Amino acid sequence: MHIGILTLTFFMPGCGSLKEKRQRMGGLHQRFGRNPAVAVCESGERDRLDTSEWSFVVAAKSQREAESLCSEIEDKLQRTVDGRVSDVSREFL
Repeated sequence: MHIGILTLTFFMPGCGSLKEKRQRMGGLHQRFGRNPAVAVCESGERDRLDTSEWSFVVAAKSQREAESLCSEIEDKLQRTVDGRVSDVSREFL
């Protein structure tokens, strides 16, 4: 079993409230939480209006599969979130 931890920080200029911030992030729990190999949570910057940090924990049979799934998640987030990715970190256990 291989575990990957993908953490992304998003910058959302012009975000005026926590409610707007949640709407702009667009239901990441619902989209990625359906996959039994992925756990997702808002891991930081919860009280800042213009920044949001999310972590994804991926479980896979091989490190290559874990890396592939992390890449898929990152690519999808880059296209769908109403904000700019300002930092990405990956760790594999």
